[in-house]
Amino acid sequence: AQLVESGGGLVQPGGSLRLSCVGSGFIFSAYDITWYRQAPGKEREFIASIDSVGVRRTYADSVKGRFTQSRDNAKKTVYLQMNGLKPDDAAVYFCNKRPAPVSWGQGTQVTVSS
Repeated sequence: AQLVESGGGLVQPGGSLRLSCVGSGFIFSAYDITWYRQAPGKEREFIASIDSVGVRRTYADSVKGRFTQSRDNAKKTVYLQMNGLKPDDAAVYFCNKRPAPVSWGQGTQVTVSS
């Protein structure tokens, strides 16, 4: 089983990015997908999750109202739309499956700077 993140980049404060998380090697539609991020010198933190059918979506307070998740099980992909980005959002973003998370991938770097 593997998950691969993409879509990161450099964006100005207030800007937007859409991250993608593509799964393979497991029944993607049977699992929740979780999003985490890790900034330099900080622990990895949970920021969002979406259930297997895309109905129940949970967000950390730090991103609530700015980030939105969606999923396309036919494409084995979960999206994280990030709007109103702040410098504090700069981090490497990771996704994983729940339950039975797999080894963390390389993540995708998000840089927020003017």
